[in-house]
Amino acid sequence: MQLENKTIIVTGASSGIGEAAAYVFASEGANLVLGARRKEELRRVENTIKEKGGRAISVVGDAREETFAEQLVEAAENAFGRLHVGFNNAGTMGDMVPVPDMSADNWRSVVETNLSSAFFAAKHQIPAMKRADGGSIIFTSSFVGHTASFPGMGAYAAAKAGLIGLVQTLATEHGADGIRANALLPGGTKTPMAGDLDNADHLGFLKSLHALKRIAEPAEIARAALFLASDASSFVTGTALIADGGNSINKV
Repeated sequence: MQLENKTIIVTGASSGIGEAAAYVFASEGANLVLGARRKEELRRVENTIKEKGGRAISVVGDAREETFAEQLVEAAENAFGRLHVGFNNAGTMGDMVPVPDMSADNWRSVVETNLSSAFFAAKHQIPAMKRADGGSIIFTSSFVGHTASFPGMGAYAAAKAGLIGLVQTLATEHGADGIRANALLPGGTKTPMAGDLDNADHLGFLKSLHALKRIAEPAEIARAALFLASDASSFVTGTALIADGGNSINKV
């Protein structure tokens, strides 16, 4: 029970890595505040946790809006008293087009969803963590924009790289408050963002990018998030933790 009596916000909790993290955190004793845009899917995750004896509430909203970040923190403190961890996982890839062909709307949407949402989360979660005498704030970044990139991913790479810079600053600003800040960098993972995994050629290409010659199950990335959320990582802050199956070092 690595997270017993800890209250955790998870965004992007209606599917993929966020959903898997919600289940892993709940199994380790956490109180969960789940956030996402899709109401029915979010309620399904909440109810699944409750059916297994866990504690969870959900808040529907858009991570691009500052009011949503405020609502999540208020819900955490009202329901469970304190906030200890934020797993800020909401993200989008956007349209995969070269920068000269990219619309300003796509750029703004990708940056706002992946990076501005992190600013709003930190702005409201960190004061709550101070009230709890410390905490851990985590952001889902990517190897894309850090160790590699692909054509058509300019907005995504820029936003995900920006998260790492934000993490480093937060770590220096709030280390003395007992607050740790880290980025988690997954490799290819079996989520909707990975594309059509029923297409053998597409899946084979994704697998080939990784030294392990496979892509991750969402629960594998969730367990890396568990490390950053728990006291097992008590001396880890300001890092870009790579959990990418060897994608970053694979050249064959």
